Amino acid sequence: MKTYTTTNIRNIVLMGHGSSGKTTLAEAMLFLSKGIDRFGNITDGNTTCDFDPEEIRRKFSINTSLAPIEWKNNKLNILDTPGYFDFAGEVKCASRAAEIGLILLSAKNGVEVGTEKSWDYAEEVNISRAFFVTKLEEENADFFKVCQELQDKFGSKVLPFQFPIMEDNQFKGIVDVVTKKAYIVQNKTTTVTDIPAQYIAKADELREPIMEAVAETDEELMEKYFEGEHFTDEEIVRGLIQGIEDDAIFPIYCGSSIQLAGVDALMDSLISFFPSPAAYKVHAVKAGTEDQIELNPSSDEKFAGLVFKTMVDAFVGKISLIKVCSGELKSDMIVFNSRTTDTEKISNPFILKGKKQEQCEKAVAGDIVAVAKLTNTQTNDTLSLQTYAVELKKIDFPNPSISLAVEPLAKGDEDKIGAGLNKLRDEDPTFRVENNPETKQLLVSGLGEQHIDVITSKLKSKYSVSVKLTDPRIPYRETIKKKLEAEGKHKKQSGGHGQYGHVKMVFEPNDVEDLVFEEKIFGGSVPKNYIPAVEKGLRECVVKGVLAGYPMVRLKATLVDGSYHDVDSSEMAFKIAASLAYKKLIDASPVLLEPIMSCEVMIPDSYMGDIIGDMNKRRGRILGMNPAEKGYQKVIAEVPHAEMFKYATDLRSITQGRGSFTMKLERYEEMPANMAEKVVAAAKRESEEE
Repeated sequence: MKTYTTTNIRNIVLMGHGSSGKTTLAEAMLFLSKGIDRFGNITDGNTTCDFDPEEIRRKFSINTSLAPIEWKNNKLNILDTPGYFDFAGEVKCASRAAEIGLILLSAKNGVEVGTEKSWDYAEEVNISRAFFVTKLEEENADFFKVCQELQDKFGSKVLPFQFPIMEDNQFKGIVDVVTKKAYIVQNKTTTVTDIPAQYIAKADELREPIMEAVAETDEELMEKYFEGEHFTDEEIVRGLIQGIEDDAIFPIYCGSSIQLAGVDALMDSLISFFPSPAAYKVHAVKAGTEDQIELNPSSDEKFAGLVFKTMVDAFVGKISLIKVCSGELKSDMIVFNSRTTDTEKISNPFILKGKKQEQCEKAVAGDIVAVAKLTNTQTNDTLSLQTYAVELKKIDFPNPSISLAVEPLAKGDEDKIGAGLNKLRDEDPTFRVENNPETKQLLVSGLGEQHIDVITSKLKSKYSVSVKLTDPRIPYRETIKKKLEAEGKHKKQSGGHGQYGHVKMVFEPNDVEDLVFEEKIFGGSVPKNYIPAVEKGLRECVVKGVLAGYPMVRLKATLVDGSYHDVDSSEMAFKIAASLAYKKLIDASPVLLEPIMSCEVMIPDSYMGDIIGDMNKRRGRILGMNPAEKGYQKVIAEVPHAEMFKYATDLRSITQGRGSFTMKLERYEEMPANMAEKVVAAAKRESEEE
């Protein structure tokens, strides 16, 4: 593939709800542009963009894939993204590398939750937006109903640039109201003609608001419009480019990827009316400072690029996908990583088309390129010249919302599991791996159950390790409710030196989480040199409570008396004596404490009643409700951790995917007695089994 100038590049992220046709559109674009010889399909698992074994098996996209297309002396970098919410991180990274967000909708299903989320992602990174209504060949397809839904949802700036030609409920082609041409499709072959007579009135009706939008981009055009003069083709193109760049126009296109209908017209329009990377200034800071700078997206500038995605190939190793924001990236360049402050050598950059690699001479500003085997570089790193070190704005990845414990199915696989998960984490910044020292569990956190299921499936297919997923253990705590005097005496005689330690303790509840130890010894009943051993013995004990083996907190222990033996006493003997006294806390009304989480839930206002009802079932307390943007409400609540394991899944179900939440540990509270009994019984069973 030849090197294109920045103005001849378009970076387009395909977005939309699951199964809206993104991968099939990418395949159609590749096929029409002769980038591939055979038109693959998802059912057969042979599309260019869905090449991962998990994608082929599940028949939907999991990863962002790149499909560079050469069309009429321009290069379209198509970024095909997943539609399912568990893989939102992939959409976020692709959006950051694009200037155009093309949101796909099914002509049958219309505006779905994924449509709304795609709009929000594109708006977040401030890229141009357009819609492509697909699957017009399917029964019950209704293009104009979808247009109305889009305008109701996103406003009057959303304008249809095309509409379908339907005869006897059969899709026959499209009318382009901007170019005043019809694209008639037969046997996957398109013929361009004048608009058929019966569609001219509809074309004129839809063209009028487009011309009005064009007029609003320029005062001279506005005057001309009010005087009833027609715009020239050049004025229309100039006005559309300006309107789309200013987010004053959001076009709607239509077609059928399966029939290759409307795809060529779509690519023409993306080149003609949509901005190239050259239209966008790149915001950055000088590395190591907060000094704001602007980079020109030009090949004449110094190099700077963002690693927006990392892939791990079984043969090549780690592959970094880089959006070149300014300058050029060539082989043998030495680049500087602003995060690590190390340098990396670029060797043999290449272009990815699905999984296929094609060497390239260089990548210019605005282009996307792949580089293999960068040592310490990861997703979100900025690479630049060391003499002009900068840091580009990072991708804001969503935080994990669900955690599950990973257990090996075969003994001795723990190390392999850890190594495999860490490699997978290089590819996906939206999941976390954590060894919980308290519960002794390996926890994997992701955006949903499906996300974690895919991770464990990849662990098996790539690294030959099978695991099972279980609910994480809750890190309960224990404390006591009443004051208790307890005695611990350790006396052992077995010939020679014996062992003797004797303590009298007062245990009482306390407000401080950690153990508070005091001594009030009179008359040397316990020598000063043994007192630290008493405290040490207690600190070793509080790791396991007397009720169910959870850590003991909010405990004050006072050493008030005891006795010793001149010969047989030792530090060890007093440690044991302290532990014997500690065991008597079973008589101090011990109780279980459970973690209480502070939870913020963002939901559309219409789901408020359902969310509050659900929170009440989870023993939650609603603390407040605050209006947020776009008709959303922020519900602030406190809820026991034990009730929140599958909340991510349940919230998605209640709100049809529109809700999100964050939570953090707030404090520990006493657990209801009936529930505590079950936890204690389970802990005892587990202890007996061990």
